[in-house]
Amino acid sequence: MKKRLCIIILSIVAMLVAVTGCSSQKADNSIVNAGTNAEFPPFEKLEGNGEITGFDAELIQAIAKAENLQLDFQHYGWDSMLNGVARGRIDMGIAAITITDERKRMYDFTEPYFEAKQVILVPKTSPVQSLNDLKGKKIGVQSATTGEKVVQEAFGKTYPGLQRYDVVSSAIDDLKWNRLDAVVVDKAVNLEYIKRLGEEKYKIIEDPAIPEEYYGIIVKKGNRELLDKLNAGLKKIQENGTYDKIYNKYFWEN
Repeated sequence: MKKRLCIIILSIVAMLVAVTGCSSQKADNSIVNAGTNAEFPPFEKLEGNGEITGFDAELIQAIAKAENLQLDFQHYGWDSMLNGVARGRIDMGIAAITITDERKRMYDFTEPYFEAKQVILVPKTSPVQSLNDLKGKKIGVQSATTGEKVVQEAFGKTYPGLQRYDVVSSAIDDLKWNRLDAVVVDKAVNLEYIKRLGEEKYKIIEDPAIPEEYYGIIVKKGNRELLDKLNAGLKKIQENGTYDKIYNKYFWEN
């Protein structure tokens, strides 16, 4: 009986060791759910085959590789991505997200990875030369972005000429059809669209009164472990030249 009891105990111990080993392996290879809004070229774009391409897409893949993180990188849309990270349904978000004091209260940000600025896209024949010249005009922005904030700070939160869009491409379409006088959006994005619209038909206005801004990757407030890994990975690719290689691919000509 004692011998049989001993065998049973040893069997249970072996099972526990096996389970513990599997659990440890799963934890080490756990998948990080990364969300984006793949409607903001050249930072992120959803290709016809479902692949997400762009500067942010390559950047986060490089960071993940540097830190041995296994990513599940998905397009959620702007609002769904932000809400998902805030509620812990998504581990992290990267989508040209400007670091602001308001957003810092909702998320933890990595160190900045990109310097940006809001600019104004108008037809070539437009007399607009600064943000103030847009007063009384119809201005398109992507909802809940710093482009919207810039217009609101200049003309008030209830400015009747402010037109909000879920995606920048819809605002650009309305500008093409003369339903808007201007679109305020990130410079790199505007440069991408002006290539398609034709530099002979449209121009970009840079107003020095509009401040510089910086992009960061967001995680749920308090998720220090993931934040530290992302910062470590970002530092590694900046030091080994990978960041510059990705940057030059998308912005060297700009």
